[in-house]
Amino acid sequence: MAFVSFSTLIILSAIFRVILILYGEWQDTHMEVRYTDVDYLVFSDAASLMASGKSPFQRSTYRYSPLLAFLLTPNSLIHRSWGKFLFSASDLLVGFFIRTILKLRGVPDNLSILSVVCWLFNPFTFTIGTRGNCEPVVCAMILWIIICLMNGRVLQAAFWYGLIVHFRIYPIIYALPILLILDLQVFQSGCRPDLQSWSHIEQNSSQRSCIMRVAHPWILMRSVLTKERIIFGLVSGSVFFFCTAFFYHLYGWDFLHEALLYHLTRTDPRHNFSVYFYHIYLQYEHELLITEKVISFLPQFIVQLVLILSFAQDLPFCFFVQTVAFVAFNKVITAQYFVWFFCLLPLVLPWSSMKLKWKGLSCGIMWVGAQLHWLMWGYFLEFKGKNVFLQLWMASILFLAANTYLLVSVIHYHRYSPVFTRLGTTDDDAKKVR
Repeated sequence: MAFVSFSTLIILSAIFRVILILYGEWQDTHMEVRYTDVDYLVFSDAASLMASGKSPFQRSTYRYSPLLAFLLTPNSLIHRSWGKFLFSASDLLVGFFIRTILKLRGVPDNLSILSVVCWLFNPFTFTIGTRGNCEPVVCAMILWIIICLMNGRVLQAAFWYGLIVHFRIYPIIYALPILLILDLQVFQSGCRPDLQSWSHIEQNSSQRSCIMRVAHPWILMRSVLTKERIIFGLVSGSVFFFCTAFFYHLYGWDFLHEALLYHLTRTDPRHNFSVYFYHIYLQYEHELLITEKVISFLPQFIVQLVLILSFAQDLPFCFFVQTVAFVAFNKVITAQYFVWFFCLLPLVLPWSSMKLKWKGLSCGIMWVGAQLHWLMWGYFLEFKGKNVFLQLWMASILFLAANTYLLVSVIHYHRYSPVFTRLGTTDDDAKKVR
């Protein structure tokens, strides 16, 4: 029996978020430091422009899909906190989807409830939505795509994937692992794929070597043009390009540059957690050389490729380590990016043998400590006006090291667990491969 019912957990979480939103309104009115995220003001202004028939890109620094401004048009019609309630509702939806995925994989109630708690009551996550950041919407859609794939609904998964890549470009990194699992040994026309349960993996963890061999590139590349892969590629690509063409027709180059191209070529000179910020700051008045751009992109690409080829069949875990690595090696890193992998963390906890004491605790302390160390130097630079760029850059290197250590530790203690049972794989076959 779970120590608390899931419905009770959701109700308590909803009440907690409503209180935070109301408190945020009070703090914004009575205190100098605002609770509301500055990005939310940008979203609201863009939504107001759209509601009046103008382009949302008339609001400077609005660099998102017009879909976001459309979702927030009630901000100017109903109440300015509409978006916060929408994002917080998406936050709760993420918790519901986490519970759904873990139940589909046969995780016991106690463990799945604890995993959901790690999302719903994580300070990083419940403040993001209530302060008015849109990331919970993206997280909910990513988890819904995983659910669609687990239920064999490839067409629906493709539609939502194309939409979310348009909405927020970073999920493009999940395209290859999704395509890799859409093979004939898992998906067959008219049949729902068989899921491997948590209990099955617990009893047969010795099969890891077999499954890892199946995931090698030369086998994964067999029968590349399967029906499911073609459907997924065509549908997701069509949705993405239709949305892009539609909004380009409405808003022209402003949309294309601000919502898409800006994120692909972004070089932010402001201090951020990335190790690249200092070099970009020093070279900001000069165009970065092609070799510099390639060198900054190459580590990220190599790490992504290795992780995908190693863990694609364990899809939630693959998404998690991909996202951690993508954020850690990115040219721009802000605190809101951490939510991208926090929504995936509960999906991998049941398969981790890492003990909270001492390994888990040390990893958490190291990650948070490196972040607080960086924030200390950021405070001296931003609020005290001190020339601490070099110290801040060293703190960024330390933060990258902490992320790398965390990533390696998570992989080391993870019990590799493919989501799907591959057709034709038996215990006898596993023994032969071993």
